[in-house]
Amino acid sequence: MTQDSVADVPHFDDDDYPAYTMGRAAEMLGTTPGFLRSLDEAKLIEPQRSDGGHRRYSRHQLRLAARARELVDQGTALEAACRIIALEDQLAEALRVNTELRERHEPTG
Repeated sequence: MTQDSVADVPHFDDDDYPAYTMGRAAEMLGTTPGFLRSLDEAKLIEPQRSDGGHRRYSRHQLRLAARARELVDQGTALEAACRIIALEDQLAEALRVNTELRERHEPTG
């Protein structure tokens, strides 16, 4: 696939596009579908639904789920892990926006 043809694929670079089924997501993370459902119940990730009602996960959601699994595997309670990850995600977004604003207002020349 050439660089031009990749650009023609819709959602190819979209981190928020719900590209992965629950089974595929669980397989990629080395976890169970039940673990993913528990993250949904804890409101850490809210997967979109296909027309048939099946959960679909984005790459961004899979990164959050992988971090949750890492924390839980280290002995952190699921609820605490979800809160930590939510705060980490909010901080990362705030830093991204801050950097973007700073770059926009830097003097040129």
